[in-house]
Amino acid sequence: MDHISPVLWHFLIKWLTNFQLYPPEASKIAPQMDALYFFMVLVSLIGMTIVVLLLTSFSILYSKKRHPVAVQIEGSTMLEATWTIIPLGLFLIMFVWGALIYFRVYTPPANAMNIYVVGKQWMWKAEHPGGQHEINALHIPTGRPVQLTLISQDVFHSFSIPAFRVKREAIPGRYTSVWFEATEVGTYHLFCTQYCGTNHSAMIGDIVVLSPDDYKKWLNQSTNGMSLSQNGERLFASLSCSACHNGRPDARGPSLAGVYGTKLTLTNGQTTLADEAYLREAILNPSEHVTQGFSPIMPTYQGQISEDGVISLVEYIKGLNSNDRIEQTLNTTTLLPDGEGKAPSAVKKAAAGPTSATQGMVKQ
Repeated sequence: MDHISPVLWHFLIKWLTNFQLYPPEASKIAPQMDALYFFMVLVSLIGMTIVVLLLTSFSILYSKKRHPVAVQIEGSTMLEATWTIIPLGLFLIMFVWGALIYFRVYTPPANAMNIYVVGKQWMWKAEHPGGQHEINALHIPTGRPVQLTLISQDVFHSFSIPAFRVKREAIPGRYTSVWFEATEVGTYHLFCTQYCGTNHSAMIGDIVVLSPDDYKKWLNQSTNGMSLSQNGERLFASLSCSACHNGRPDARGPSLAGVYGTKLTLTNGQTTLADEAYLREAILNPSEHVTQGFSPIMPTYQGQISEDGVISLVEYIKGLNSNDRIEQTLNTTTLLPDGEGKAPSAVKKAAAGPTSATQGMVKQ
């Protein structure tokens, strides 16, 4: 806060924090959010003061005692323009300032570490790329941008970290994202700020911010030995996806190597970006996302793969840079537990060989 005395700012932060009126600033975006907030409060206080003073003054100057007979007072164009232009200018400043912060919050850096968060009644589950899983907790390092990709497994939830000044809705069937960079080591509150049912108030947790070295230690101690990508590869093989998405000339599905981040042309002529949201939709609603040149024969996996399984598949596809890795899964026999990872009959038929009913692609 270059425009405010450091001593005054430090006193203000400490006073508000100690009186529980103001959460600590623990992320890079927090001071920018607070500067805009205090500016809006200051403008509101000044505006209220002016209105109260004018109201009091006019009540005294133009009271019935001073003016028993009402007198017509003509308006002033200059005065009307002044009280219109000045508030308009202040509102525009707030709008532009807020828009800049908004786009900054929802545009993560290219080097941001991605963590998936699944909301469900009534808990938060965090999925780290290395395979670490957390319930109602999230461990992150300082000094590194962290992007959260959120989704809900049932109803609307809202992931809120007051100390970071971030809040993002977790929506059923759709990925949303937000990012932040923690600056202060400590433990901070996590809330669901969208009413989501009976135990909404119990849907809380902790954000644990660690130093980079301590975060590495936590990662090593918390791993289950299998990353999201590795789990996705096992699920990919179990579902027989490699039978069609193998990159061969006669493959019934398009190659998935390097597909992430590219633009695809669909059968309806539209182009779409192959991001996390597209990959998820292509797995669960394949008939609506058919790549140009292939037929819509892939069965839906809706209800057969959990959100955790979809996340693993998406992470596996994101990391594919050649078809060699897919070729290795053709002879993989490791299956996942019952209930997840069983290939639908249509996929098994396609894996057995082309027929008149299975010509085309199985996975978009």
